Amino acid sequence: MRIALMITCLADTLAPEVGVATVRLLRRLGHEVEFPPEQTCCGQMHLNTGYRPEALELARRTVGVFADAEAIVAPSASCVGTVRELYPGLARGDPAFEREVAAFVPRVVELSELLVGRLGLEDVGASFPHRVTYHPTCHSLRVLAVGDMPYRLLAAVRGIDLVELPEASECCGFGGTFAVKNAETSAAILTDKVRAVLDTRAEVVTAADSSCLMQIGGALSRLRAGVRTMHLAEILAAEAP
Repeated sequence: MRIALMITCLADTLAPEVGVATVRLLRRLGHEVEFPPEQTCCGQMHLNTGYRPEALELARRTVGVFADAEAIVAPSASCVGTVRELYPGLARGDPAFEREVAAFVPRVVELSELLVGRLGLEDVGASFPHRVTYHPTCHSLRVLAVGDMPYRLLAAVRGIDLVELPEASECCGFGGTFAVKNAETSAAILTDKVRAVLDTRAEVVTAADSSCLMQIGGALSRLRAGVRTMHLAEILAAEAP
């Protein structure tokens, strides 16, 4: 399959290793991966903060950049959620763009959706001999409803010690601009999430969104807890030495 990578702003600027891991994994599985260099932001933060005209411009650009892609994968449930849930509303009132969005949305998938839902895979040949816990991000859980797809992928990794995260469905407190505008509330939510992570005695906490991992990882780092954060793509791309 020919797959286009939607890298997302956060991976592009702060977590490039996530994009590299996604490409390495998909190529190992035999797929051709393209990276349209003209891509920018999907417009999620603009929509979150009320800048709808600016978000519309970014949505038009995104749809245009990926117009010829057979399938589009993003290592971010929140960005895929934005495309799937919010782009149709942005396009409303512009029949031509509505048609473009209607053709675009079904081709955009989060990584675990692509692997399990579209390609029918669970064992992707990964090896990661570490104790790991998985945080199901709000967008993957509530917007995309990926269910246990990420967990099934992790469970098939060779050597992994996968442990359940207590109160796993609770938010980490990031929520994009929510963490900035409501810092105290965000910090309180984060405290509960970090406590749950530490209770697992995991070496690594993983998720499908770099944004949530940045939030959780920041707190773990400040505590000097010795727990790493890794994106799902990084673990699935890992191979035995």
